[in-house]
Amino acid sequence: MTENTENTELLIDEFDYPLPEERIAKYPLSERDGSKLLIYSKGEIKQSVFRDITQFLPQNSLLIYNNTRVIQARMFFRKATGALIEVFCLEPHSPSDYVLSLGATSVCEWKCMVGNQKKWKDGSLEKEVRVGEKSCVLKITVVGKEENASFVRFEWDNSDIHFAEILDVSGELPIPPYLNRKTEQSDLQNYQTVYAEIEGSVAAPTAGLHFTPEVLQSLKQKNISTTEVTLHVGAGTFQPVKVRNVLQHHMHAEVISVKIETLRLIKENIQNIIAVGTTSVRTLESLYYIGAVLIPDVKKDETMRLSQWLPYTTKVNVSATEAIGNIIQYLEKKNLSTLHADTSIMIRPGYQFKIVKGIITNFHQPRSTLLLLVSAFVQGNWKRIYDYALTHDFRFLSYGDSSLLLNE
Repeated sequence: MTENTENTELLIDEFDYPLPEERIAKYPLSERDGSKLLIYSKGEIKQSVFRDITQFLPQNSLLIYNNTRVIQARMFFRKATGALIEVFCLEPHSPSDYVLSLGATSVCEWKCMVGNQKKWKDGSLEKEVRVGEKSCVLKITVVGKEENASFVRFEWDNSDIHFAEILDVSGELPIPPYLNRKTEQSDLQNYQTVYAEIEGSVAAPTAGLHFTPEVLQSLKQKNISTTEVTLHVGAGTFQPVKVRNVLQHHMHAEVISVKIETLRLIKENIQNIIAVGTTSVRTLESLYYIGAVLIPDVKKDETMRLSQWLPYTTKVNVSATEAIGNIIQYLEKKNLSTLHADTSIMIRPGYQFKIVKGIITNFHQPRSTLLLLVSAFVQGNWKRIYDYALTHDFRFLSYGDSSLLLNE
């Protein structure tokens, strides 16, 4: 059965708030775990410091974090005329698999944003790239368009060099645009979580930036388990909602990967799931609908694609345990170790959470889809939480302070 979502409105103006420029953290604290921590539980708000977060986590919690690693996705090329062309790699196109594309040894295509494109209307651009003792000539050509993005073919003449190596030496880490500054050497470390592992994101899962080896050790001492999922964060995470009615906003798709061992842990701890960051929330809630709706109807080896409004247009009577169990059974039947899927799910007020019982997250931009997600989780009480943060000198956005939001 489906429910009618037509003729309804959710106004983005209701998710605006004044964010003074001085409250945006341009740089992180020298000690990651020294950031402030806002705790929201049972309608009450209090504060602490992040290194003491274990005191506020429910017993037997299973923390799930996103192990994606930010790639140096922004490259610059100089035309013979002197014009500087920026190429920002968003996601692989051919091959579309991140591992295969980053491991390519002669050619690959990526969906990119091209800056100063009016100065580069045709032809190819080239530059020499050195990787240690090796070198190559890297050539780029626009081979297609999609809305505001371009498909760019990268070709190079040394098969001993992988595309990931080219990005590492020739690319720039794309820090958030709202920091209003250039990437600095310190960002190469500061803008990665300590557990970053799988390359593919163009933005960090910033809730994880507060974790240190010492905090992870304190979780073990409190018998709080952790496991990981992968969602490669796209540039769409910074895109504000530009339409008046949120229900007309087009949500970006992102790639998720979850190992079968993690799915088993989730199933065993289904009542105790704490998501580290909105990307983990999006992954976990997507898992429910993949298991409850998509997998029972999957055709052969088709790609799992979760559409933006599926949670709101499809009624399901499947428990979270059953949904995760369906995925496990599917992977076992296919002899697969990892679930790969695309999710465009939009979590906004009115969404009913199926798996996530708590969220560790930073403070997000006004009029953003991330703020919509937070509002959905705290049942509309986001203004109280953000007013508290603003009046108690919390630092905002990617390098800012953190919050622990609990649904108890």
